[in-house]
Amino acid sequence: MQTREFVKSYFNAWNQHDPQGVAEHLTPDGIYRDVPEKVSRTHDELIQSLSSFFADNSHRYDLVGEIVHGHSTIAFQYRILPDSSESGSKIYNGAEFMNLSGDAAATITDYYDVPATAHPRSSRHADRRAAPRRKYAKSGLCEEQMLDYKHCLQEAMREQQMFLQPDLTLPRLAKEVGCSVNHLSQVINAGLGMSFFEYINQYRVQRAMALLSEDNPESNLILNIAFAVGFNSNSAFYAAFKKSVGQTPAQYRKQQLAKPH
Repeated sequence: MQTREFVKSYFNAWNQHDPQGVAEHLTPDGIYRDVPEKVSRTHDELIQSLSSFFADNSHRYDLVGEIVHGHSTIAFQYRILPDSSESGSKIYNGAEFMNLSGDAAATITDYYDVPATAHPRSSRHADRRAAPRRKYAKSGLCEEQMLDYKHCLQEAMREQQMFLQPDLTLPRLAKEVGCSVNHLSQVINAGLGMSFFEYINQYRVQRAMALLSEDNPESNLILNIAFAVGFNSNSAFYAAFKKSVGQTPAQYRKQQLAKPH
């Protein structure tokens, strides 16, 4: 692996607002760790999370200083610069540490903070939460329009079952709903109180729960169910299911099949 080219490609993906491109720097079973937010994301979860993030943000990411690398590690510092239209926004600093596996990273650990503070803070994501509020204040989306978009969104989920598409993105869903990406982001984030990733996965998990409750486990292997409901990987399915239900899919199935019918 050419370390400098790898890091350059990684920064290019961030600056092009390309979720898939960023995630391609992880191995298929790799993990992205966001230290200030105390969140770990799989390859597919990172794509979903960044799809929502990039829809609301237009920061630029610059390498700062030298890239430090060993036999199977890469470390570097970076700077997050606000969009030129966001006057008065702060510049944030961060650092990432990568453990390599072949030509990709098995883990990416991300730290970031505000200059002149002693401890890391969720500054980039605090700004992410503030940016939608600034945009939404000028979006022109009234309550009546929001309710209409919510209805169209629910129809796309319940009747057209778009959540079953493993490569579903926020722009694709916005096109189906008939609104802009920013308006759909506002409907999901502000109107429903969740992220795009959380919203889609709740439908996938509900469908999985129904399949796991069927009294024929041999024909509904858990791995098959994961892909059938729209997940791209078994690890992403297990993580989302346990977060939502509080049990692994296997534990949930065992509990359901033990109930008297």
